[in-house]
This record gives sequence, structure tokens and C-alpha cells, in this order.
Amino acid sequence: MTMCNIDVLQTASGERDTARVTAGSGGVGRENAMDYSPTVRGRRLMRELTRLRQAQGLSLETAAQRLDFSKSKLYRLENGRSRITLDDLEDMLDLYAVRSPQREALVQLGRDARKRGWWTAYSDVFTGSYVGLESEASRIQVNAHIVPGFLQTGDYARAIIAATRPTLEPGEVDRRVTARTTRQNALFARDEPPDIHLVLDEAALRRQVGGPQVTAAQLEVLAEASTRPSVTLQVLPLALGASAGMEGEFVILIFPDPEDPPVAYAEGLMGDVYLESEEELDIYNLAWTHVVNAALGPSESASMIRTIAKEYR
Repeated sequence: MTMCNIDVLQTASGERDTARVTAGSGGVGRENAMDYSPTVRGRRLMRELTRLRQAQGLSLETAAQRLDFSKSKLYRLENGRSRITLDDLEDMLDLYAVRSPQREALVQLGRDARKRGWWTAYSDVFTGSYVGLESEASRIQVNAHIVPGFLQTGDYARAIIAATRPTLEPGEVDRRVTARTTRQNALFARDEPPDIHLVLDEAALRRQVGGPQVTAAQLEVLAEASTRPSVTLQVLPLALGASAGMEGEFVILIFPDPEDPPVAYAEGLMGDVYLESEEELDIYNLAWTHVVNAALGPSESASMIRTIAKEYR
């Protein structure tokens, strides 16, 4: 059976039209649905512009005055809440006395950050920053309590979407399934697909979604996915009892460039949380280490998945 109609994540799907929460060293803020959602390159540019301002000894207020910006505008640019224009970028580089070749490199970074990804065609579905960040991750670590979207079959995804978003019309459900298919293709068709390490709660295997046939087909896809060289799949057994991952699902995104710090991501009913500070990442990395060590090994996990799949046939 081939993997089809798959989204990258169900719980980290970015399919939100509610407010989103961002957290990190700069504190916690809220984003409304119309805010700009920066890619990895956009975040890298914002960090560098903040560093350059601080190197000049300029406060946020002073720099904003000299740039003829409002203080809130500069704050939003530095925190990735608004898309920076090339004209504004040039003005900031002038103020911060940035010369060649660094200047040209930052202008090019600004151009790259403005490029639109495949997901913009589904801006009504993917409203957060997650998809853009994921598209550039080299490693994706997922602690999940339901089958992640990137391993969902079309029928399973349709049942999940309809159940979790009961207000959607059938056509809207179909569009979200199509968006997940496109997203799966974009993820696994990359020249260098990311290494994916998934720890999945056993309850996700035993929860019937869409009926026995749909669930059995879904479990077969999971078993097949575990054989992919870029995918490591472990099951967290119910018999284990309490675990470090019980408080909620989360994802840790790791990027190929060491200049881009990892991002921990969690999604809830009230919005998305992005955590980037060293202290916050330490908490998630510790939880991740505990769930990985507690879970069954990959071969045992694949065997469990196949055994449970037979129960639905």
C-alpha cells in the first residue's frame, strides 16, 4: 500500500484561524490571523537586524524615530509580525551602517524571505508559521497522541477533520484533505527529506476512526512508513502509565543551518505556541528524551501496529 492523502501534522497542522501565541526570549505575544507568518529565512533576517541595531547602541524607540517608523512598526518587524519591504530594509541597513558584502547578503536574504511557498495557495487552511518553518527543517521530532497528519490516509484525514471541525461544509473538508495531500508531497518529495522521529501513543492505534476498514488501512500505512529510511516510529505503550509527554502533543523542528535555532511547537484550541529560548527548548528536549527512552523500539512498535491492524480486518 502506498502512502497517500497525507498531511504533515494533524496537531501541528497550522490550520488555525484563531489567535496564535508566540513565546521565546522576547516574551510572549499574540498574533491575529492577519499577521505575517515568517519563514526560517524571515526569522533569521529579523534576528540579524535586531543584533545590528543593538550593536549601534540604539534603543527600539530611538531607531524607530530615526527611521521615521512608529515604535510598534519596528517592534513588529524585529519580531516577525510584519513583512519587511525592501525599501524599509535598505533604510535600516543605512541607519545601522551596514556595508558590503554583508549588506548585499542581507538584501538577498530579504528577497528570499519574501518568496511565497506552495502553501500560500492554501492560505485559508494554513494560517500559522508552522508550515513555512517545517518546509526548511532537517529533522522533525513529534510527540503525538493521534496519528499525525503526515501519516494519515485520505479517508482517515477526512474523518478526523470532519470530527474536529464539525462546522465545516463537505467541500471545505475536501479542500483540507487536498491541502494535506499537497503538503505531504512537498515534505517527502524534497531533494533531502527531513529525518522524522515520531513517538505515537498506543491509544492512537486503538482509537477507531472512520470505521474498521479505514482504521486498518491507516495502521497499514503506519507500518509501511516505519520502513522508510528517513522515518523512525516508536509506540508509547498504554501499560507504561504516566509519561513525560502526557501534558500535550508537541513538535521540535531542527534546521540544517546552525544559525537557525530549533523551534518547539505546540497547538491547542486557543492557538499555537512557538518556543525558541534556550530554557524553553531544554524543557521540551528533556520531555522528548524521556518519551523516546520509554517507548518501544522501532521493530517492536512496527510489530504492535501490524498486530492491532489485524484486529480491524
